[in-house]
Amino acid sequence: MSDLPAEFARIARYFRPLAGPGSLALTDDAAVLAPPAGRELVLTADAMVAGVHFLPDDPPDLIARKLLRTNLSDLAAMGAVPLGYLLTISVPRDTPESWFSSFSAGLAQDQAEFAISLLGGDSTSTPGPVTLSLTALGTVATGQAIRRSGARPGDGLWVTGAIGDGALGLLAAQGTLPDPTGWLAGRYRLPQPRLNFARYDIVSAALDISDGLVQDVGHICRASGCAAEIMSIQVPRSDAALAAGEAFLPLCLTGGDDYELALAVPPAAEAALPAHAASLGVAVTRIGHFLAGPPGVRVIGPDGADLALTRGGWSHFP
Repeated sequence: MSDLPAEFARIARYFRPLAGPGSLALTDDAAVLAPPAGRELVLTADAMVAGVHFLPDDPPDLIARKLLRTNLSDLAAMGAVPLGYLLTISVPRDTPESWFSSFSAGLAQDQAEFAISLLGGDSTSTPGPVTLSLTALGTVATGQAIRRSGARPGDGLWVTGAIGDGALGLLAAQGTLPDPTGWLAGRYRLPQPRLNFARYDIVSAALDISDGLVQDVGHICRASGCAAEIMSIQVPRSDAALAAGEAFLPLCLTGGDDYELALAVPPAAEAALPAHAASLGVAVTRIGHFLAGPPGVRVIGPDGADLALTRGGWSHFP
């Protein structure tokens, strides 16, 4: 029989053009890949569900790009260079061909931008919402993966970009927060992974800010066995976030979906960080420091007193 079943015809039409070396043209059960000499593999996986991680009516190309970029952000936090990715798609049976066309076009756009290609994956139908999972592979020089556990008392606490746009962007995309320029909704739908930023010779610990600045810095504290202080007045916010008003400061600190990097930087390396950031065209800001003490994060408000927060960040479970 010459005609392919619908599922395999769809893979050939939309996803085989995205396949790169090691994928075996998506015609076998698995990919075959060898890391470059002197490099270690770094692997990460993230899932996205309609109504949880993106709005059901978001454009499919932006959904695809967000899915890829959230995984690239994890690689960036480890100081890794992208190599390839595996993709799993579960969609309702009545999903139109136009959805797949737009979705694959979004992947193609970001594959070109970030020099990464598809290695394989799976596709299934589901009676529930669209559910997507992507596993990204990267490489790092042997022994130079940046961990969460490297922060030490005295290290500076730095962040890339602006904090809070992701959480405010969800409100904007839902129509509950004014966003006249579309900046906030754009930042929610299309994060910017900070690849090539976290360098082993400058950064002692790092992670990407996906579940809220305070909560994610707390992860570094627990892994490193130290405490952290954040000066809220130093946390960088975009013009659009500032225009929303100071009432939204707690949400900016805890809301998540920023996909910026939080970095622990030893005192001896802090002088090199701004020049490195400038060379990449990425803003970087010192927002506090790590110190000795039980793992935890203290947030100091504009008045110098502790800032009371009702939560530290996002969690999928109570």
